[in-house]
Amino acid sequence: MASHKPFRADHVGSLPRPEYVLDARDDKAAGKISAEELRAIEDKAIAEVAGWQEGLGLKGITDGEYRRALWHMDFLSQIGNVKQGEGRFVVGSDKADQNGFRPQCMLTTGKLARPKGIQTEDFEYLRSVVKETPKVCVPSPTLMHFRGGRDAVDKTAYPTMDLFFADVAKIYNEEFTDLAKLGLKYLQIDDTNLAYLCDSNIRGEIQNVGENPDELLDTYIKLINDSVAGLPDDMTVCLHMCRGNFGRISKGSYEPVADKLFNTLNVDGFFLEYDDERSGDFAPIRFVPKDKRVVLGLLTTKDPNIEEAAPVKKRIDQAAKYLPLDNLAVSAQCGFGTGAGRQPNRRRMDATRKFCSIDDTKAKLGRIVEIARDVWGSV
Repeated sequence: MASHKPFRADHVGSLPRPEYVLDARDDKAAGKISAEELRAIEDKAIAEVAGWQEGLGLKGITDGEYRRALWHMDFLSQIGNVKQGEGRFVVGSDKADQNGFRPQCMLTTGKLARPKGIQTEDFEYLRSVVKETPKVCVPSPTLMHFRGGRDAVDKTAYPTMDLFFADVAKIYNEEFTDLAKLGLKYLQIDDTNLAYLCDSNIRGEIQNVGENPDELLDTYIKLINDSVAGLPDDMTVCLHMCRGNFGRISKGSYEPVADKLFNTLNVDGFFLEYDDERSGDFAPIRFVPKDKRVVLGLLTTKDPNIEEAAPVKKRIDQAAKYLPLDNLAVSAQCGFGTGAGRQPNRRRMDATRKFCSIDDTKAKLGRIVEIARDVWGSV
């Protein structure tokens, strides 16, 4: 286990992009600027966003995912012999025509490969502009499977799924090992699919396509464990169980996965979303071992109104009935900038969502730091 845990005041990683970064992305798409020019603009923005995170008192500093158009696709698309395709599940609503949507999956078209480092160059730049701990967030390896399943994996390259999962884990492990060699001490894995396994409706859909959700949990735990195997003892690895930043992509208590997941997944901490009723109560965290920390996602990224400190601290006290206070921390439930799209376009996925501006985000993160200092005496 790592020598340090998630910070008392933490955040999931993505942050709203400044308008000049969005403008630069549009210019790159239109052929007005080069990839090198776009990267230089991103460099400037990342230095700025790292600086204001540190100014707020945060200890885990991300690049805001400013180099990504979407939190997962930019990373996954750099794996060799994959392409985007239509996923097999409609999520976000009980009916596909009521705010539900079909997330894209990754289609495996041949033997998977890692032709170059995926996040390595980005981490090196982030490390160069921070004084605190640089944190890298990556999409979970389970995203290579869940949305497409067996039908999305080339049967000639992978006659059995064991071979496929082994190659996915190998690519991720190589990436994580190279990041560790470059000095990474804080890694976060963002996973939507383990949260899907908490949702009774989605569990039913999984069974309808011929898979067993409990067996899938075992498969995914092994996949992630193989991906993080052999990393240095001084690297903190956390898992964020994401329930979606647009609408109610998954709902249901963590209870169906809690005991096995918390006790057999080889990570140091869990970011759990608890900003609304869709996650149920805190009872499932009773299964968390005493050498791991749970970061309670009690503030929301889906509404710019700043939460009062007192109710949040009351909820921390409620959680402490199931897991000692020393094993807890606080954050927002998800990232503030899931993708680089402009707000009117993103509202098409969830017409009810209110987006946080950069100033709103700073205020919420500042409130998280304030609460952590009040509750634990440090961040």
